[in-house]
Amino acid sequence: MGYSKPEKIMEITVENGMKKTKYSPLQILILGFEAGAFIALGYLLSIRVTATLSINLEGLSNLIGASVFPVGLILTLLAGGELLTGNMMAVPLARMANKISTGQVFYNWFLVTVSNFVGAIFVAYFFGHLVGLTETGPYLEKTISIAEHKLEVSFLQAFISGIGCNWLVAAAVWLCYGANDIVGKITGIWFPTMAFVAIGFQHVVANMFVIPAAIFAGHFSWFEYFQNFIPVFLGNAVGGTAFIAMAYWHAFKKNDSNYTKPKVIQPMVKSRVR
Repeated sequence: MGYSKPEKIMEITVENGMKKTKYSPLQILILGFEAGAFIALGYLLSIRVTATLSINLEGLSNLIGASVFPVGLILTLLAGGELLTGNMMAVPLARMANKISTGQVFYNWFLVTVSNFVGAIFVAYFFGHLVGLTETGPYLEKTISIAEHKLEVSFLQAFISGIGCNWLVAAAVWLCYGANDIVGKITGIWFPTMAFVAIGFQHVVANMFVIPAAIFAGHFSWFEYFQNFIPVFLGNAVGGTAFIAMAYWHAFKKNDSNYTKPKVIQPMVKSRVR
């Protein structure tokens, strides 16, 4: 099972960050939709396998739910998808390496946010609401309970929780880039992702599924959702950008000449010979 050293992962991540900004808007919207839907399906799977477990098995239930949730990130990274939380690490890292502009970072984040939201809402409405996978018996109770716990925290708590979440999710993406075969990539994705879910950290794209699923079932409001969206988005941005991208940039590549701005060489002007 081959694995690259952190210095090499840095180079791979920078290249991936550059590549993400080179996609056309249509490509980003399609891949972002896929990623949002994949994360939502992973969350839906988690709800379906844990909702019927006894309250006395809550600890085991959390572990089981956390163990199946990573399916969404595995599909995103291996089948193809653009996920906001991963881009909050890879794209800023490419900016730190002076490979892209700041405007490209925020434009990418905007398009991926919109498309992730559409993909997650699609799963919440069509599978959760219309099919009823989150609106019957214990599944409805589980969905409402999860959404309620996410919405009841303060702005600061949601923000800090978002940092913890994307510290782990960005680490999972980092490990995936560092693995040289599919088994290594799945393993690298699985454990950090499982950890953030089991701990209970908040993921902005996962919340795009579970909170709207509860709203479609007649609970909570869109205003409450957007009050949660803002701090979790900001926390995820800090977790991925500062705690992974910036931290490893300063640890491994801060003074590397390969990542400095190229010097502008002025053309030599020959003087006339009189």
